Amino acid sequence: MEAYAVIETGGKQYRVQAGDELEIERIDGAEAGSKVSLAPVLARNVSGTLEIGAPAIEGAVVQADVIEETRGKKVVAFKKKRRKGYHRKVGHRQDLLKVKIVSVA
Repeated sequence: MEAYAVIETGGKQYRVQAGDELEIERIDGAEAGSKVSLAPVLARNVSGTLEIGAPAIEGAVVQADVIEETRGKKVVAFKKKRRKGYHRKVGHRQDLLKVKIVSVA
């Protein structure tokens, strides 16, 4: 069985294992081609033994390579008050990193 871990980054939790590619929210200082370490690790399963942190496992780190920097789809927020002439339209695109998991330790 392949080793896996549950990490938290950008306010979201991901179950990852070596070789996985995923999009996470951008981390300061991470550029395409660089390596990042993702922590905290909330749980990990190495060699068939499940270890759960309370809330995180001390010293556990997941290593990843940054493939590219991208942006998410545009999200539009539209506010309106009827009969008052008030309307507001705002758009947002999240900055993302596409990463490939190298190791779970």
